Amino acid sequence: MTEEPLFKRRWVKWSTIWAIWTLFGFFFTSQFALQNQLSRNPVPFWQILTWQMVSGYVWFAMSPLLLWLAQKFPFEANKWQKSVLVHLVASVVLAFFQQAIDTFLLTRLGYPPNRQFANFLEAYKYFIFINLHLSILIYWGVVGIRSAYSYYQKYRERELITSKLEARLATSRLQVLKMQLHPHFLFNTLNAISELIYKDPESAERMIGDLSDLLRMSFEKLEVQEISLKQELEFLRKYLEIEQMRFQDRLRVEMEISPDTLDASVPNMILQPLVENAIKHGIAPRSTGGKIQIEAHRNNGSLELTVSDNGIGVPFKDVEHLSEGVGLSNTRRRLKHLYGDKHKFDLTNAETSGLRVNLTIPFREVEN
Repeated sequence: MTEEPLFKRRWVKWSTIWAIWTLFGFFFTSQFALQNQLSRNPVPFWQILTWQMVSGYVWFAMSPLLLWLAQKFPFEANKWQKSVLVHLVASVVLAFFQQAIDTFLLTRLGYPPNRQFANFLEAYKYFIFINLHLSILIYWGVVGIRSAYSYYQKYRERELITSKLEARLATSRLQVLKMQLHPHFLFNTLNAISELIYKDPESAERMIGDLSDLLRMSFEKLEVQEISLKQELEFLRKYLEIEQMRFQDRLRVEMEISPDTLDASVPNMILQPLVENAIKHGIAPRSTGGKIQIEAHRNNGSLELTVSDNGIGVPFKDVEHLSEGVGLSNTRRRLKHLYGDKHKFDLTNAETSGLRVNLTIPFREVEN
């Protein structure tokens, strides 16, 4: 921390404390002024203001000591007995000290009005009888406010630390979930290559090249939690090229992507497991293959993504009791970690046959 911001913070702190004691002086000025209206010999308002401001600024001059005592002797679980004893003694001692200063200054400014004292000791006794308890109460008020502020600061610090720990934990969990997806996807693709290596060596060779490009794209963004929808679609298209070589005419893909969604921020590798799930469980079991449709639209402050297929669908169309595999379950958990309750992830039956996955997340453009 540089000296300039530190000086500025101290200046703001003590300016605020000065303003509080000034308000303190005005408060007691107004009280004395009202009482003064009942007096047979009213005192001018400016004189009342002078008395109260002087007394208030005496407390302001003592504030560093009061704040130091409050900080040095906090009311913590293992220290409160000692702290209470110290503050009891300090409140009485400082109250006597403050009244001595008030006696010395205010008597020279004409306070109390219409009263003369033979000597300082007589005046001091008068001030003690009139204001000692108020001074003790003011001391405890200052210590109480400082202690409450200290507890608030500690609460905020603990809250910040907790928030950072939760963020780190969420990031770690997301990394684990993503690392589960990579081998899952890799093994499925290698199985597809092994099926083609004897039937169609050329396609298998192209698939190996595409797999190399796909893995490079995947691991380049391994540590990135969110990317643009445009980047996510580039990765998805590379994956679909591999799958279309495997299924050939049995797999058709249609995309309906609104141009204003391409810069939207989406979880890295969020669409691939949904498409893979549609191919594996919806399209692959059908002898005639099928179609997968991918949509992206912006709706007010949300980004809506949809992956649907016309495959075999869920048995008896019982989506509610669908047993989710690695792709769907990991996707659901990742969304929970990233967006909390600000997302929707629904599985519904498609219009004719197949499954429809609807994903809604907050719309925000990816940071450059």
